[in-house]
Amino acid sequence: MVDLQLVLTDIAKAIVDDPDQVKVTQTSKGKVTELTLTVAPDEMGKVIGRRGRIALAIRSVMKAAANVDNRQVTVEIK
Repeated sequence: MVDLQLVLTDIAKAIVDDPDQVKVTQTSKGKVTELTLTVAPDEMGKVIGRRGRIALAIRSVMKAAANVDNRQVTVEIK
């Protein structure tokens, strides 16, 4: 079983300059897991990227990781 919260935390910490500010909370509803990523306000641009490309890539990787366990995941960035 893949720990989606840990995967998202590792990805976000690799992107930002201050990894101590990264926080991921998880809520599960059946087969759907909702992850909320919180980073420092000045790091938001690095996580979202130009035109949201990095955020889209993060969501794609998370969906692939969740698909291994036949689950669904949504990622919200705050």
